[in-house]
Amino acid sequence: MRTLLPTATIAGLLLATALAADGGPAPSDGVTVTRGVPVARLTGAGSINETAANYQVYGTDLGIMWDNGAGDVLMAFGDTYGEGWGGNGAGPREADWRCNVLATSSDRDLADGMTFDSMVQDRPGHAGQLLDCLKQNEVEETVIPTAGIAVGGRSYIHYMSVNHWGPAGTWFTNHSGIAWSDDDGQTWTKDPDAVWANTPEWDSSFQMTAYARHRGHVYLFGTPNGRWGDAHVARVPAGRVQDKDAYRYWDGAGWSRDEAAAAPVADGPIGELSVQYNEYTGRWLMTYLDESRAQIVLRDAPRPTGPWGEEQVIVDGAEYPALYGGYLHPWSSGPDLYFALTQWGPYNVTLMRSTLTRE
Repeated sequence: MRTLLPTATIAGLLLATALAADGGPAPSDGVTVTRGVPVARLTGAGSINETAANYQVYGTDLGIMWDNGAGDVLMAFGDTYGEGWGGNGAGPREADWRCNVLATSSDRDLADGMTFDSMVQDRPGHAGQLLDCLKQNEVEETVIPTAGIAVGGRSYIHYMSVNHWGPAGTWFTNHSGIAWSDDDGQTWTKDPDAVWANTPEWDSSFQMTAYARHRGHVYLFGTPNGRWGDAHVARVPAGRVQDKDAYRYWDGAGWSRDEAAAAPVADGPIGELSVQYNEYTGRWLMTYLDESRAQIVLRDAPRPTGPWGEEQVIVDGAEYPALYGGYLHPWSSGPDLYFALTQWGPYNVTLMRSTLTRE
C-alpha cells in the first residue's frame, strides 16, 4: 500500500531541496572557534620562505589563497617592496615596488607553516608583478588581488583598481575586475568585459571580493571600497566566471540580474573578506577585519545567503597591532582552520591556526 506523506513533511522536504541547491542544509547548527595562534611567518626576512633573500620580497600584504586544481595552492599578495623598504608599512615607492606578486605551494602539512615551492619571477631571484598598474595617485595608484579561484584548469583573480587612498580604512576604487591565467599563474590577462565599475555616482558593492565554489556555482561575495561596508553575494555557473552577464545577485528573496538589487547578507563594517564552505562543519565560514573593533572575526551560516551568525573574535588587534587580512587557506581540514594574517608593521604575512567545534 502506498504511504502518503503529511503536507508538513512534503513542505520540509521541498525546503531541504531548496536549501541544498543554495549551499545545502547544515549537518551542524553552528560553529565555535578558538583564538588564532601563530604557526609561522610566511614572508619577509627571517620567514620560513626567506622571501627577502630568495625573491626580493621584503614587505608585502594580504595573501589570498586558492586551490589551482592541479595540486598546488596559489597565494597572491598586494603591494610588495624589495631593497630599500622602510621596514614598517608600505613604501617607499622607490623600494622596488610591485603592485602584486604570487607564490605557489604544494605543502599540505600546515602544522609547521606553509612552504612556498616558488614565486612567479620576472628574472631569477626576483618576484615579478602579475597585473599591470599605473602607479599614479588619483588615476590608478595600485591594482590589488582580493580573491582567487580555479575552474577547469583556468585560474581567476578578482582585483581592485585603487584610485587613491583615504583616511585609515578608507580608499576609493575605479573598478574591480577579473584577470585569468592558463599557465598556473605565470602570466595573467585582464578581461576588459568582466568589470564592476565604481564611480562617485555608483558605489558598487563588489569592489573587494571573496570567491567560493560549491555545487555547480561560483559565489562572489563583495563589499564596497574600504572597510566599512556590508557584505553582498552573487553567483554564477562555474563555467561562466568571466561572463559578467551571467552573474545573479541575491536581493533578499531570490537571484536577480540587477547588481543594484543586491541586498546585504552580513552587516558591516567588513574589510578584507574571505569565505569558504567548510566540509568539517557543514557550514559556510566568513572571516574579515572588523575595523571598528580592530579584530579579525569569524561568522558562520547554513547558506551563502545567511543568516550569518554573530562575530567570533579569532585575532585581537590588542595582541597583534595594526592587523588586517585573515584569508582562509583552502586546504584547512578537520577542526583546524588556517588563515593568513597581515600586520601593517612589520608589513608581512603570518600563517595562523584556529580550532573549530561543531555545535
